Amino acid sequence: MKKVFITLTGTKYYFGDDFLEKGMKIRLEKEPDNEYDKEAIKVIYEGLGKVGYVANSSYTVIGEAMSAGRLYDKIEDIAYAKVVLVTQRGTICKKSLKNEAEKKPEEKNKDNI
Repeated sequence: MKKVFITLTGTKYYFGDDFLEKGMKIRLEKEPDNEYDKEAIKVIYEGLGKVGYVANSSYTVIGEAMSAGRLYDKIEDIAYAKVVLVTQRGTICKKSLKNEAEKKPEEKNKDNI
């Protein structure tokens, strides 16, 4: 499995980032009906709901983290990531990506439906 990093952004519009801690599990959900970004991926924290988005702009992506646009076609409609670093500029999370060769046969078949 290949590990990629993403930037969680926009938290100030929801709950801030004071609750974010290293090791927290977050859910990524594609949001194809987003009127501003057709490759939007919202970030959900269980118990709170939407806490932000995967960054998709050169202004909000930190370092070599993957943008939502680059990640969008590499994940299912729902995926999970883990917080690895919280900074003033944004939160870095880690996501594992499965290669086609690593998928179970039933996962490969599901993709072909």
